[in-house]
Amino acid sequence: MKKTLLAMLCGGILLTSQAVTAKNYVIGAPMNSFADKWQTYLQDAVRDFDAKHNDVEIKLADSNSDPNVQVNLVQNFIDQKVDALLVVPTDPTVVKRIGVMAKKAGIPLIVVNRKPNDEHMQYVTSFVGSDEIEGGRIQANYIINALGGKQGEALILLGPLGQDAVTKRTQGNKEIFDQHSNIKVTSEQEGKWERDRGLTIAENVLPANKGINVVVSNNDEMAIGAMLATNKLGIKDEDIIIVGLDATPDALEHLGKGLDATVFQSAQGQGYTGAEMAYLAAKGEKVPSVKWVPFELVTPDKKEEYKARYK
Repeated sequence: MKKTLLAMLCGGILLTSQAVTAKNYVIGAPMNSFADKWQTYLQDAVRDFDAKHNDVEIKLADSNSDPNVQVNLVQNFIDQKVDALLVVPTDPTVVKRIGVMAKKAGIPLIVVNRKPNDEHMQYVTSFVGSDEIEGGRIQANYIINALGGKQGEALILLGPLGQDAVTKRTQGNKEIFDQHSNIKVTSEQEGKWERDRGLTIAENVLPANKGINVVVSNNDEMAIGAMLATNKLGIKDEDIIIVGLDATPDALEHLGKGLDATVFQSAQGQGYTGAEMAYLAAKGEKVPSVKWVPFELVTPDKKEEYKARYK
């Protein structure tokens, strides 16, 4: 009788109780930066999840790499009473500030890509990212195999000091290098993720340290910079091993042409999975405290396979 009456009231269209109570979920997503190239792929994946789910709206905002801007954006989203927060932090320290605000408001907080400090994980509903130490291990293992027992001296190009990815990728590099007596780290330089800085560092360090025959970079952009520097310095590709991390489209273009290998960090996987965790948390469903998206070694023979992932 109830169903018949409901069908009559709705012009002959039977609405289920689920449809009647359907809710549009709103997720506030202050990203670290819209200018960071790798991050734009992550953001596109978030938009893709949004496009495929009619009952959710994800509002992306640009923090311009400024923690204070990000905190203000989070407050604005809390004031709007969003159902969840999806954040790529500007730096590790901002997570506690955001987390306290989110917890007080009773809003689930999903952090993507940049892992919070262990002591701040209590403020986070779920972290989605890749195991940064493992990324560094993958790079170093490739280098050890490529050296084939020859002596190696390494220049490590670092991202911004203090960031979790920088610390742990480098830790992974050294963990493997320390197991092999034929390689040592000669120099570590902060290139802040930037191609131009990678180029300048390599231009200065390589001529002053003729024994360096390995460059391992915390990301692809600095690795490409180092590769461009070796071209300018007249160093032959076969005389130096250069390895990056991220497997960006630009890096894939250079793979086998001076860049020996990279490690795929799935921006799409992190973005889409992060959006999914925020969506489930917004609906009140239980989500894992940590959701890993695996790293993958990419060598020149796999170039086309990984290029296809960006199409």
